[in-house]
Amino acid sequence: MVDEMDLRILELLMKDGRMSFRKLAENLGVSTNTVINRINEMMSKGIIRGFVPEVDSRKLGFGITAIIGISATGPSLVEIEKKISQSENVLGVYDVTGNFDIILIGKFKDTEDLDRFIKSLQKIERIQRTETFVVLNTVKESGKLPVQKLLS
Repeated sequence: MVDEMDLRILELLMKDGRMSFRKLAENLGVSTNTVINRINEMMSKGIIRGFVPEVDSRKLGFGITAIIGISATGPSLVEIEKKISQSENVLGVYDVTGNFDIILIGKFKDTEDLDRFIKSLQKIERIQRTETFVVLNTVKESGKLPVQKLLS
């Protein structure tokens, strides 16, 4: 698993994903090789899945964020989820408890783009019903985890 040093590295990287190995090492009081080895190990274990910029989707032209609930039938949702996951508009697909079997979060250029996507969902066999929630205002959107809570 991860230890305190790994968590401290992750915390710094989530604040500044472009921080150099040397700067990370200075902040942590360890050698650059230690930081490199730790990051490589976390990548090989899948703890760090990649380094991507945090982008403002609206400024890029994706004006609509939608949260879509899906009710489906059948013994396994895996095939449906795989199919849904193939869409470039979909940022996340989740098995959930409650009124829906699946929740997805997607980004769309406009209402026409969203409409096409919803209609494509409704064509998937075993999807019984969808309910779409269009986000009016994003108060917080972050992929940063509160790793400091794990340090105590």
